[in-house]
Parts: sequence; C-alpha cells; structure tokens
Amino acid sequence: MPVPGPMELILLLVIVLIIFGPGKLPDIGNAVGKGIREFRKASSDLEDSVRGETKRTDDVTTADSTDRTH
Repeated sequence: MPVPGPMELILLLVIVLIIFGPGKLPDIGNAVGKGIREFRKASSDLEDSVRGETKRTDDVTTADSTDRTH
C-alpha cells in the first residue's frame, strides 16, 4: 500500500475541514488520538499475553527435561 504524500495529506485535511468545520477538528483529533492509544494498549497487552504463555511453556518444558535426567 503506497504511503500518502504531503499533497494527499493536505487535500485530505482540506476536505475534512470543509465537511466538519474548524470547530469540530479538535474533537475529531481527540477521538482519533484516543482510538490510536486504545489500539496500541490492546496490541501491547495481547503481545505481553502471548509472550507470557510462550515463557510459561518454555519453563514447563525446561522443568520436564530436568526431571527426566534425574
């Protein structure tokens, strides 16, 4: 997917400004920022959960292998 250039971003900003008006832009920016923060937090929590399960599985495997050698 191509990355939008500066002209595309300016055009998008102008269209949003025309549709919503200057009074609503701070509210829209706040909502977008909050959504991005929530997405990052959920992504981070999911990643930590997966890493925790992997670590626990490795610990159990290591414990099993040490039990078998004795």
